[in-house]
Amino acid sequence: MNKDKKILIINPGSTSTKIGLSAAGKMLLNESINHSAEELKDFKTIWEQYDYRKNAILGFLRLHQISLAEIDAIACRGGNVRPIPGGIYRLCPAMIKDMKSGVYGKHPTNVGGLVAYDLGNEMDIPVLTLDPPMTDELCTSARYSGIPQLERLSSFHALNQKATARKVAAEIGSSYDHLNMIVVHLGGGISVGAHRKGQIIDVNNALDGDGPFSPERAGSLPAGDLVKLCFSGKYTEKEVLKLLTGGGGLMAYLGTTDGIEIGQRITAGDTKAEEVFEAMSYQVAKEVGACAAVLEGEVNAIALTGSLVYSDVLMLSLKRKISFIAPIHQVPGENEMLALAEGVMRYLNGEEQLSTYN
Repeated sequence: MNKDKKILIINPGSTSTKIGLSAAGKMLLNESINHSAEELKDFKTIWEQYDYRKNAILGFLRLHQISLAEIDAIACRGGNVRPIPGGIYRLCPAMIKDMKSGVYGKHPTNVGGLVAYDLGNEMDIPVLTLDPPMTDELCTSARYSGIPQLERLSSFHALNQKATARKVAAEIGSSYDHLNMIVVHLGGGISVGAHRKGQIIDVNNALDGDGPFSPERAGSLPAGDLVKLCFSGKYTEKEVLKLLTGGGGLMAYLGTTDGIEIGQRITAGDTKAEEVFEAMSYQVAKEVGACAAVLEGEVNAIALTGSLVYSDVLMLSLKRKISFIAPIHQVPGENEMLALAEGVMRYLNGEEQLSTYN
């Protein structure tokens, strides 16, 4: 066992860079460096942020007097790579090339991946990622949309979904690859995945595709009406995409994405907030029911995770609708930093082999 191995964890987001250090199976440091709109406004592309993000990471190391020479592995949140099965991957030139291409999406995680890759090469430290957002284990039937020109895609919170499933499996005395489970990630986006013995065989496209509406995303929409809206002349393509991702869901209806604030508004008698929150719960429950059908009714557990699990109002409503399906386990928060550390530790301990990026 290599429990004393030190792992540097890098997780860039749109307005922050989360950096951590783990050893002996514990998080020793876990900090979020916030980046203001003023600081970011001069960067025309995410790739122009390379030096800025790298300096944030090096500054963290200097502040805590950490030398890269004492780091045994770097764990980096997965960027926008081509669809691949879940697993642990060592960053390689092909992954960096795909992230730079922008074909699979543009996000600061791509820049973070390149920074981590370069730091690893400089110091001969392995740089690993696991369960990236484009993790694709969909069964054949799940890929059909209804018209041949559009195939359903797998784009969701794979890292936290898989980490949560492993945690719940351990809690009930089993292993992830022996159970059928439904995992619901309730954050800025909402993803509901059908996990069958270690594989996520169906999940909604939580980025800009389908599923329940969420704090900031529209989810599934009436297709015909959406087409008419697009050709109405009232919106540009960019504006429609903003309605789908960033300006939809709770933000569109209530002007906020804060579940706690909405709960407080409901308690204070805001009937509109109550109606909208209940509608979101309703849509999530329908998606859970659909996943139960995909698993043919054989569901060992339902896991609820993400920041919205802290909302007692939402949890009460959702549990009322889905508790008949299987026992419910709550794992609040996103837990991405710990998930990255635990995944890399499984590799260092020889418990899981590296997957190949093809």
